[in-house]
Amino acid sequence: MTRVNTPTVITTSGPDKPGVSAAFFRVLAAHDVELIDVEQALFSGRISLSAYTQVDPDKLEAIEKGLRDTLSIYQQHVSITPDSQEHSRPRSTHVVVLLGESLAAGDVSAVAQTLANHDANIDRIRGLSTSPMTGLELYITLNDAPERLRADLADLSHQRSMDIAIEQAGLHRRSKRLVCFDCDSTLITGEVIEMLAAHADREAEVAAVTERAMRGEIDFEESLRERVKALAGLPESVIESTARDLQLTPGVRRTIETLKRMGFRVAVVSGGFIQVLEDLADDLDLDYVRANTLEVKDGQLTGNVIGQVVDREAKANFLRSFAADSGVSMAQTVAIGDGANDIDMISAAGLGIAFNAKPALREVADGAVNHPQMDSVLHLLGIPADEVADE
Repeated sequence: MTRVNTPTVITTSGPDKPGVSAAFFRVLAAHDVELIDVEQALFSGRISLSAYTQVDPDKLEAIEKGLRDTLSIYQQHVSITPDSQEHSRPRSTHVVVLLGESLAAGDVSAVAQTLANHDANIDRIRGLSTSPMTGLELYITLNDAPERLRADLADLSHQRSMDIAIEQAGLHRRSKRLVCFDCDSTLITGEVIEMLAAHADREAEVAAVTERAMRGEIDFEESLRERVKALAGLPESVIESTARDLQLTPGVRRTIETLKRMGFRVAVVSGGFIQVLEDLADDLDLDYVRANTLEVKDGQLTGNVIGQVVDREAKANFLRSFAADSGVSMAQTVAIGDGANDIDMISAAGLGIAFNAKPALREVADGAVNHPQMDSVLHLLGIPADEVADE
């Protein structure tokens, strides 16, 4: 009579030393063990190696003895557990990324409970970084609507002061190839139009209109034209002096260098002004840059913009044109912004990230970064710390 093999979990754990994995599989091979699934993890100098197998039950005792004898020199603990029901690792549907200056057990507990509330199972957890941010990547199988989970995770992110993003799992997650940044208060720390208005002693007035526009309370094009009027009569030289004063958001150079090294194309679409951003775009080696154009006559700003206004609809259209020019699908794009005028671009991208953003944008984004370090977004893309460029 043909012997039926038994589903069995075989695990070894102990200090991580060269040769442990080779010895483990050598013993299994000697007993003709069939592998169904394997997972190995290293943590703080310790290894845990598990194999889900089909085994002739008559060989279990010999396999266990062989493993214990062979692995004893590596100080390994061996366990063999027959399983009455065959099951292999689930194919995760989504990935949830957690980021914080520190992550407490309570933070992870709160996320795990939120996932459980949506009938989501955590399949595995991977560490992304430990400094300057702690990052964890949770692979989950979700049976509920992702939109409802995304909303609850966004609320939890605000409550517990950590950054959370959720994205569909699969190969396409690491196939992103184009990242498009907003500029003001995203790629750079300030608002260009307010910096220009400061030369006319009208910074506070312009800043108040900017704030309303970023919250989505007034139409962006209307607000832009109103603010640009405050610049009328300024000498053209203020453009150059403002460009010199631009301050990059911390981590931007590291972020862009990492992306470029990994084969990404990088773009910026700004509601600011092309004359101020051209040198910055060259310095950062950006592939695409689009912004508004200030009208200049007789060496002075007229208080008008010329050409198409880069509003929220235009930002999304530019992202689509960059993707087409780069030969990538929209699913392979990432958009990062902070204001209501970024909503269309964030919604159109394969992954939309709200960076220290207004509530209107956080509501539609796939993930949010609420810390001042731009390189945090790399971890939301699943890029671990050891792949991030030095500053």
